Amino acid sequence: MIPTALVALVALVSAQTPDVAKLPEAIVTVDAKAGEIIIDVPAIPLPAHTGHHGAGGGGFPPVVKAVMPVGASLYGFRVEVLDDKGNALPSSLIHHFNLIDPANRELFLPISRRIMAVGQETGSQKLPKFFFGVPLAEGDIVVASAMLHNPTAVDYPMVTTRLILEYVPEGRFWPFWDGFPFQLDVAFPVGDKSFPLPPGESSFSYEAKPGIAGKIVAIGGHLHDYGTRIELTEVETGRVIWSTEPTLDKDGKVVGVPIGKLYGLFSIGAAIAPENTYRVTAYYNNPTGQTLSEGGMGVVGGLFVPAKGAVWPTAIATDTLYLSDAAHYLRLEKNKPAAPEGMESTSHVHPPTKD
Repeated sequence: MIPTALVALVALVSAQTPDVAKLPEAIVTVDAKAGEIIIDVPAIPLPAHTGHHGAGGGGFPPVVKAVMPVGASLYGFRVEVLDDKGNALPSSLIHHFNLIDPANRELFLPISRRIMAVGQETGSQKLPKFFFGVPLAEGDIVVASAMLHNPTAVDYPMVTTRLILEYVPEGRFWPFWDGFPFQLDVAFPVGDKSFPLPPGESSFSYEAKPGIAGKIVAIGGHLHDYGTRIELTEVETGRVIWSTEPTLDKDGKVVGVPIGKLYGLFSIGAAIAPENTYRVTAYYNNPTGQTLSEGGMGVVGGLFVPAKGAVWPTAIATDTLYLSDAAHYLRLEKNKPAAPEGMESTSHVHPPTKD
């Protein structure tokens, strides 16, 4: 008998588009008074010692679709995990949460646009709602994909993952600029983003060109433990657009990556251009003496304001890279294709330094 997942993958490729319409639906509610759209992903059990990618059992809520109930300009978000009684659980149970727009492409690649990407260290985030917002129309379909982990000895019978989006209703004269999310990962183009982390000092990078011109107005990132720095640079000029060290707890664990707000009273963002190449680099220093399976990750993401007259590119659903990415985030396959023509992966590891 042919596995169900394989049948679904064949149907997906044959249709030349991700069949998001057939995904189970998230529960979507609106609190108009508070200006919040709430997206609840179906609950799952989360056993003790569930690691990355479900090691130890569980960890993957179903991938679901959410239909936007109102036209909105999104300016803030937070992710919560709740027990079966609705009580808040530690945010450390969140490994990541992605909200994906399958109708539009990413800034740096022809794959589905990530509206937001949250790690456990991201916390709640807000843009100044009078200045920037991410536009979504009533009826737009987005895809919610979460991964949980549970490093504790406590079993949680059922855990619900909840995304709260703060919004300005459509039709207001603010925000002044439409902003569009972007993401650039050292493990692009598609597939799993975690990678083996060798002992000692190492760095990993990826280079790509943006689809349109504009300005990055806000930027953040995600690193795993032993990450020491993450940065975005313009290759041709060496210009550092953003560089930061992670925030560590008293035990040296990564608990946060500072957000870069690249705007002020007299300036709006860092300019980028489609004729230039941009490199994301994640630096690590693994003191364990061992290679850590799936121990590394390095991603930057933020908000991008297109140049005047530039139109955000829509997705091309027949693009092979788009289809491969869709199959991955729909959890139908895990094969990672070669980089698209004209784009070369520059992921690399510097060997450990020696005394």
